[in-house]
Parts: sequence; C-alpha cells; structure tokens
Amino acid sequence: MKETPSIVYPLKVQAIRSKGQTPKLYVYFPQALAAAINLEAGELVQWELLDRGELHLLRHQPPRVFYQKTVRDESEN
Repeated sequence: MKETPSIVYPLKVQAIRSKGQTPKLYVYFPQALAAAINLEAGELVQWELLDRGELHLLRHQPPRVFYQKTVRDESEN
C-alpha cells in the first residue's frame, strides 16, 4: 500500500506578554494548511499530547467531505 507523503509547515511559537500577567504562547495556523483541511475561525479544537515531541490537533466536529464528480470533455479522448 502506498503511504501518503506528509506536508510540513515550520512555525515559530510566539509569546504575547501583557503587563502584570504570565506570557501566553501562541502558534498560528498557516492559511494554506487551514484551507487544505477546511479549518475555520472559531472552530473548537484541542491538543492531544502524545509525548514531549509530538502533539496532535483534534477537531470536535470536522466538516463532512463532499466529493465532486468531474465531467470529462469528450475532446480529451
């Protein structure tokens, strides 16, 4: 069976520091990756910690996948 190649998006963890508060760490989701999985603003997600080097992002209600049948032009044959 053929394995699907992984897509890699390197990111930097960013810190937001508010006066008198502990810094909050943020990871921004690249638009291309969000579009590829139909991730939308406001969607509820959670992190699953697998070990110190790996996290999984879990979606509570991933969108249903709809496949669109394409019609081939007869002149392509």
